[in-house]
Amino acid sequence: MPLLVVVTRARCSPAVLFDLALDVDAHAESLPRSRETATTRGARVLGPGDEVTFTARHLGVRWRLSSRITEHERPHRFVDEQVRGPFASMRHEHLFEADGDGGTVMTDRMHVVAPLGPVGALAGRTVLWPHLRRLLRERGAHLATVAAARGQDL
Repeated sequence: MPLLVVVTRARCSPAVLFDLALDVDAHAESLPRSRETATTRGARVLGPGDEVTFTARHLGVRWRLSSRITEHERPHRFVDEQVRGPFASMRHEHLFEADGDGGTVMTDRMHVVAPLGPVGALAGRTVLWPHLRRLLRERGAHLATVAAARGQDL
């Protein structure tokens, strides 16, 4: 199972970044080019067991992915896993650590298996994984900026 790892540094507490990472509106706003929307059955800030469906355009294709929060340890860690969507499987672990200098290090660890066996694996290595890594970097940078703009620095 391929593993993508992206590290983001932010000038805010782990709790602030943790909460922003679970805010579906902040998530959708982080990728304006994809015109992403997020649909939930409840709160706009997700908690344990909550599901969200993201719809967006990536790589010229309209994608729809539903994910559930399967692990939730505020403010240090949460995991979301695909329950319906384009991948054979997807598990995304979000880790939040104080950096010792008044900020937070957020680490995204995303395990993704492409559909379609060997053909999907080839497409994953050449197109999909680099695209997902870029999306994770953009999302992390956006969340760090939002935390600072809201005056939530330490």
